[in-house]
Amino acid sequence: MKDLQTVKALLTASFAAQTEAVRVWHAQGHPPAGAGGADSLPAAILEQHAWNFQLWHVEDRARRRDVEDAVIAACKREIDGLNQMRNNGMEDVDRLLFSLLAPLLPPDAEERINTETPGMAVDRLSVLALKVYHMEEQTLRRDAAPDHLAACGEKLALLRRQRASLERAVLELLDDYAAGGKRPVIYSQCKMYNDPNLNPEMYGHAQQ
Repeated sequence: MKDLQTVKALLTASFAAQTEAVRVWHAQGHPPAGAGGADSLPAAILEQHAWNFQLWHVEDRARRRDVEDAVIAACKREIDGLNQMRNNGMEDVDRLLFSLLAPLLPPDAEERINTETPGMAVDRLSVLALKVYHMEEQTLRRDAAPDHLAACGEKLALLRRQRASLERAVLELLDDYAAGGKRPVIYSQCKMYNDPNLNPEMYGHAQQ
């Protein structure tokens, strides 16, 4: 059985792994193949991060203006699928985290949802890791004007502060759970747009 400090250490290491993975995956040109089936908290956090990595670059491609509309349509379909996996990943992170926390927390605390669950915060940390990497790239451009480099340097410092603050907030939320003021509960997002049985634009126009 893990204690609370061990769980917090797992999270802290996973946050650092998000940052390192962004650099490694860019060097390789892609995240590891075969994302899926993560059965530990660090693996689930990295898997969810991989969906965000892919989503980031497809969304960049979807904003091109020099390609045919068919390319953008294909990007949109890919984005829908990746975004579904990204959201599934958030819930996987919450399930694995809460299973580690369950034996460590007071059993009689009230179930309460913050404005976001830890899994949702992990998703934001993933996106912030991507933003930090890409903003840092902007500060190193040799073809950019000095004012662009300076503005990006300020944004980079802000993004790093925001990420550090959010990391701290996640760990403090675990302390709140341990104190018994609230008990974690999974927030199911119940995404409808990819389900042909729930999206009226899909089932309403299906071929008879």
